[in-house]
Amino acid sequence: MPLPLDPNPQFEQYAHPERLVSASWLSARLGTPGLRVVESDEDSLLYDIGHIPGAVRIDWAKDLNDPQIRDYIDAEAFSELMSRKGIARDDTVVVYGDKSNWWAAFTLWIFELFGHEDVRILDGGRDAWMAEERDTSFAVPEYGPTAYEVAKREDTPSRIFVQEICERRNDLQLIDVRSAEEYAGLPNREYPSAPVSRFGHIPGARNISWEYSTHANGRFRSIEELKATFADISQDDDIVVYCQVGERAAHSWFVLKYLLGYPTVRSYDGGWVEWGNMVRMPVAIGVEESSS
Repeated sequence: MPLPLDPNPQFEQYAHPERLVSASWLSARLGTPGLRVVESDEDSLLYDIGHIPGAVRIDWAKDLNDPQIRDYIDAEAFSELMSRKGIARDDTVVVYGDKSNWWAAFTLWIFELFGHEDVRILDGGRDAWMAEERDTSFAVPEYGPTAYEVAKREDTPSRIFVQEICERRNDLQLIDVRSAEEYAGLPNREYPSAPVSRFGHIPGARNISWEYSTHANGRFRSIEELKATFADISQDDDIVVYCQVGERAAHSWFVLKYLLGYPTVRSYDGGWVEWGNMVRMPVAIGVEESSS
């Protein structure tokens, strides 16, 4: 059975307040049956220097990705991972991490592909917990395995592939959530492990950087601020968000879908690392008039 919602007044303003929790709400419920906390960081070693007591680590690179092809794990592998981490199908899962919850949002997005119903994000992520000087632990919890039901991965509602973008580019509202510099065509030195041969953006894409959705401390901005940021994006649009490899796109996907309530939002997780390396793909340089 899902745990009660966090009654935080700011969360109540969002379209889906059930998708967020605060550090105070989570701290008061640690150890509650039916609750599992997951840490998912860009730097997975952060878990080893202190994590939320009882939290399990899900390494986005090792645990969620297929070891041979560029895709995510299949239904059987996801079921095995959940069972091994002690997560049951009906558990309330709270995910948090570093980098303003980039990879936490990515992990939540993966959970959604497999239909796990109650997955929430800790507002502010790892930094919020540490800034409030809440308890941390070095102990790796040992939960008994669960019989997590194998569920088919459903990509269609939340994910889009390059072929559809090529075929329907003019019908889609593409949002590039990378920095203005990356969008304009300057090299991104934050991703040495994901090099591209061409820089720029998909022609027609707007640039609304993920960072406009959060404060400097990683917490989400108010509903009024988010509405202002995405004021030119219609609720009727078929929205596609993308970044370099998918993590910032997942963050903006979460904002658009669960905080603002846009009905049709998908992530192009192939991202610029795919588009910028494909032969004869159209590439735009500089800032387009429609960009923010």
